[in-house]
Amino acid sequence: MIGRLCGIILEKQPPHLVLDVNGVGYELEASMTTFYALPEVGEKTRIYTHLTVREDTHLLFGFANEDERQLFRTLIKVNGVGVKMALTILSGIESHDFALCIQHGDTDRLVRLPGVGKKTVERLIIEMRDRLKDWQAAAINANTTADTSNPFKKDPLVEAESALISLGYKPQEASRYVNAVASEGMNSEEIIRQAFKSLIKS
Repeated sequence: MIGRLCGIILEKQPPHLVLDVNGVGYELEASMTTFYALPEVGEKTRIYTHLTVREDTHLLFGFANEDERQLFRTLIKVNGVGVKMALTILSGIESHDFALCIQHGDTDRLVRLPGVGKKTVERLIIEMRDRLKDWQAAAINANTTADTSNPFKKDPLVEAESALISLGYKPQEASRYVNAVASEGMNSEEIIRQAFKSLIKS
């Protein structure tokens, strides 16, 4: 089991990233919450990991802190919640806020997350309320640093749309949400963050 990696960030294309650890490039998938906390490409970072082994592939997921990883592991134990949905949930809401929604039974906020229907929300609340009862989530460090040093960086609008599609949104929805919040000078992570904020508030 790979529990943690320390290395240099080679690529950041939400929700995927590549981390160079002593010459070995590890491909990971991460939530947008984790992407907000990552430093620039070329800088060193530490990432907590979770390895999922399937019949046809091994998937490595990265997390900015232990709290987010623990919540991910708790989520995938819920009936009907797979790794993709768990990553989508963590992308749309911070760990502490999610725990509060579960404890207070805030179905209205949770049902706004992509791919999370009313029945799934009801299962999350029923199955996770006791599991999260004594769970104290630390505040996620959501400092976002724009990556302006990469001359090969793609169009931030295209990157943002691709990230939302990977997280479960339909292409038309992703395009609409991205264009509604994007402004000149914003990078893809900032656009995605604002898109999620507008979704949660709507």
